[in-house]
Amino acid sequence: MIEPNLKACLENNRSAQKALFEQLKGKMFALCLRYANSREDAEDILQEGFIKVFRDLGQYSGEGNFEGWVRKIFVNTALQHLQKQRKGPIVVELNGQEFTSESEPFISDEAPAKNITRLLQKLPPGFRAVFNLHVLEGYSHPEIAEILNISVGTSKSQLLRAKAHFRTLLEGSLTI
Repeated sequence: MIEPNLKACLENNRSAQKALFEQLKGKMFALCLRYANSREDAEDILQEGFIKVFRDLGQYSGEGNFEGWVRKIFVNTALQHLQKQRKGPIVVELNGQEFTSESEPFISDEAPAKNITRLLQKLPPGFRAVFNLHVLEGYSHPEIAEILNISVGTSKSQLLRAKAHFRTLLEGSLTI
């Protein structure tokens, strides 16, 4: 059964749509920031994600967690955004190349979550996608492989490399 507020959204009630947007925008923007290269990209993903949510709202059956349904739409939108930017699959080939972090201090007056998000944005797109999907979204390697159209082995190696690179970024950012 779909709750009354969602039913009002389906009937194009603008105040209900605005209320739903206000209820979810903070969490979904945080998700977008984790996948995006910049705040501007995250804002684009947020806008595109909400367009899809409202466009496809009729497909939500009322079973299961509504926020989980919305979250899946946003994860898919973020991944599609990354694929468009890279014009291909989201896979990072190292070929002996080492990634270095910028020497931006981690400790600041901003909330720690913002600093972690900023560090996540410094991960190469392939690392970031696998890291977010596995560590933050809870997807298994076979699920990630299917979502990103990569092998399970690539998913596992990308995660190991992402964790190592994130650790390097984190250690570099802790120095003042």
